[in-house]
Amino acid sequence: MPLFFVTLLDALMGLKQMTACISSEPWIAQAWSTKSIQHNLLAPLSQRGFKYITLLNPEKQDSHGGKILVFPVDGSHWVNMDLLIEGLHARNHNITVVRSSSSWYVKEKSPHYTSITVPLPEVISIEDQDFFVSFLSRMLDIQRGGASVLAFVSFYWEMLTTLSGIHRQASQLVVEMFQNQQLMQSLQDTQFDLVLMDPGLPGGVLVAHQLQLPTVFNVRWITSGEGHFIVAPSPVSYVPTSGCAVPDKMTFAQRAKNMFHYFLNICIDTFVVSPHYNRLCAQYFGPDTNFYHLLQSTDIWLMRVDFVFEFPRPTMPNIVYIGGFQCKPSKALPSELEEFVQSSGEHGVIIMSLGTLVKGLPVDITSEIAAAFAQMPQKVIWRHLGERPMNLGNNTLLVQWMPQNDLLGHPKVKAFVAHGGTNGVYEAIYHGIPVVGLPLLFDQFENLLRLEVRGAAKVLDVSRLTSQGFLRALQDVLHDSSYQSSMERLSRLHRDKPLPPLDSAFFWIEFVMRHKGAAHLRTESYKMPWYVYHSLDVISLLVAVALLLMAAVAAMFHLLCCRVCRVRKLKRE
Repeated sequence: MPLFFVTLLDALMGLKQMTACISSEPWIAQAWSTKSIQHNLLAPLSQRGFKYITLLNPEKQDSHGGKILVFPVDGSHWVNMDLLIEGLHARNHNITVVRSSSSWYVKEKSPHYTSITVPLPEVISIEDQDFFVSFLSRMLDIQRGGASVLAFVSFYWEMLTTLSGIHRQASQLVVEMFQNQQLMQSLQDTQFDLVLMDPGLPGGVLVAHQLQLPTVFNVRWITSGEGHFIVAPSPVSYVPTSGCAVPDKMTFAQRAKNMFHYFLNICIDTFVVSPHYNRLCAQYFGPDTNFYHLLQSTDIWLMRVDFVFEFPRPTMPNIVYIGGFQCKPSKALPSELEEFVQSSGEHGVIIMSLGTLVKGLPVDITSEIAAAFAQMPQKVIWRHLGERPMNLGNNTLLVQWMPQNDLLGHPKVKAFVAHGGTNGVYEAIYHGIPVVGLPLLFDQFENLLRLEVRGAAKVLDVSRLTSQGFLRALQDVLHDSSYQSSMERLSRLHRDKPLPPLDSAFFWIEFVMRHKGAAHLRTESYKMPWYVYHSLDVISLLVAVALLLMAAVAAMFHLLCCRVCRVRKLKRE
């Protein structure tokens, strides 16, 4: 290591120890408050070229307030966006959030932002209709083989229809904004510095283009699946595609499955999702503006994964990995919960949560889970909504809500039964708690597969769950030390970063604001036709030239043979 960096690290360690000492001794803190002492201690560092040392703690920097327009997505996506908004507000930025009148997570009033509520003529309120409960119930029926082929086709047709309706509603929000000239003029006059958005519902991209503002994505999923697939090279031979729970080391059959899902995602996006947005592009910006080009021209992609969790894959200069940015040290539990946890003794506690989207599993499944828990010596804290399970043991506490992060950080928690949502997976990684996975929907199968491949989780099929199978999985994770050691290794890797993920997100958002974009980090690939991107035109030219050369050589050989034959014939005569 170069001497400069060794000196810098020594200086930083010395400052860290000095700060700890100052905090622990009141008389030192009082003396430290004297500016002459601060100057005498820190001046040598400044004189030796360490004038930028404060940049290493971005939370303490003074930040010039900017104006940020935010387009969020509801549900667990909002949990991530809200955390960014709170942090940006604390750094003196003014935040304006665009929400629809049907939003069920994004509140109209908040101390951290002002909101613009856009009324919609058509509302798809999936929470009011218990959409995900019905969706899961029908999907489990299909997986168990209890549905006919007609029911299977009908289910997926309804799913695609609902998906189209959701994006139609999202595009309608843009129409309502564009048709409100007073609103658009107000947004123009505000002179925002950038648009921060979740491209899962990407209408904000069109508004950003209309206002000519740089964009930053808080992203994992876009309209066609995982975000990398439209911004970075993603060979499907070793990069698993969205909806296909396969590892990066694939068999031939898995590669065939991966390719099928890749083209299926393209077809769904091309014929079901993108037409809603391309129609608006043609209407408001002209036929030469392509919706996908607007997505790909985003300045910075704040990707909600990192390579502790994600499989290795190609990336791009404008992709910043902030996986686990929502994770934080645990706090003290409420007294009643702490008392229950402490009553577990040496056996410890298992916690279970299946997220917020699905209100409850069918009672036959929850009864199997409860029966397995009842046979365990551990205490169990189960976040459960819906009908009370049968076979519930005295060791199991049902709660409607629990401080999941604080429980995962408690030393008595031994295992986490989880559905595999990204937020929960990263909290488990952060605190080093092995997982028993019960994936239900969407990306949860892929998320848990990544943990299973790394030896930190055991994944079960909910549709075929039995109490004995669930009990064996719990016992394996609790008694096989490899699960715990694998997760602790992931935790160490995740924490060993030069800058916390949340601070990295703040830096790049403010970077785009300072420099009015980050075009120098974007490749030209998004401007190329598909045949140019894959160099098919160059390959065609080279093949044509090669064929011409081969034809010329063949013609010359043919002429030479004819001449030789003619000479021989003349000699014989």
